[in-house]
Amino acid sequence: MKSTEIQLLPLKKDLETKKVLKKLNLAHRALAELKGLVFSIPNENILINTLALQEAKDSSAIENIITTHDDLYKEGLQLQKINSPQAKEVQNYITALKKGFALLKENNIISNNHIIEIQSVLENNNAGFRKTPGTALKNAQTGEVIYTPPQDITTIKKLMVNLEKFINNDESSDLDPIVKMAIIHYQFESIHPFYDGNGRTGRILNVLYLVNQNLLDLPILYMSKFIIHNKTDYYKLLQTIRETDEWEKWILYMIESVTETANQSMFIIKEIKRLMQEFKVTLREEYKFYSQDLLNNLFKHPYTKIELIQKDLGVSRITAASYLNKLAKDGLLKKQKMGTGNYYVNQKLFELLT
Repeated sequence: MKSTEIQLLPLKKDLETKKVLKKLNLAHRALAELKGLVFSIPNENILINTLALQEAKDSSAIENIITTHDDLYKEGLQLQKINSPQAKEVQNYITALKKGFALLKENNIISNNHIIEIQSVLENNNAGFRKTPGTALKNAQTGEVIYTPPQDITTIKKLMVNLEKFINNDESSDLDPIVKMAIIHYQFESIHPFYDGNGRTGRILNVLYLVNQNLLDLPILYMSKFIIHNKTDYYKLLQTIRETDEWEKWILYMIESVTETANQSMFIIKEIKRLMQEFKVTLREEYKFYSQDLLNNLFKHPYTKIELIQKDLGVSRITAASYLNKLAKDGLLKKQKMGTGNYYVNQKLFELLT
């Protein structure tokens, strides 16, 4: 299949149809509610860590990088040598997402250099934009080439510079930010600027763009689960634009993704909040060593270990171990052995996230 000529942005057509505008209202309402709910959790790292783990796992699964929650959480705590390359790749996604968020907070823009940095962390290489021709997107079952992205570095750079301007210059287009996000995602995936990691980098850009547009304060929109459940439509609609320039169904798909994901994220956050309150009441009433720092530690990650309690609470190793062992003995945590050490599972949080 020949390479599709990619149009420069902004597009010269009306994309905000009646159907699109109607669905946008629901999406904005859900995002506003999600944004407000975030403030009810005392430590932002609780949400970034827990929801980013879920997003990383599912975004990687779209690319057939499959790992278990157990391997992923162990890798996150560096409880063992890296036995699972898949878990390592998922952890790279979390690191890349946090890197992108830090760059955005520092610079208030999403530049091509930032995108390259995100992909570099994700893939653990410094290859940058593609310089060698030969990249093609193929049907995983048949091997048939379904799309050939731009092949020469000059075209790739030209399109990426144009995309960078579209992302950061709000005056270039008066489109709704969610519609712009849908266009940005299509454009990035069609340019396919990297040898590897385009899909995951593109999904990180989705949530960073919504943060940049002040629709979210934290990168916690967990969109990859929706894409997994509707994976055939995702690829089909991207390809439809390339072949027919028909945008409405793709934009409606992405708006629905935002709405459904925001609602799912709110459910998870409310459940985390409920569990935290449960733990807080029990810890305050029954344990003299209760502190907000301890509570935060137990909810930043489903698994914890003695070293993290030491660091977060500023206590000795012996004291940290006694705290965790007491909570495990009483059934609030589940103690697990790993090699010569132990780790401790917040089982209720683990079950919620899995």
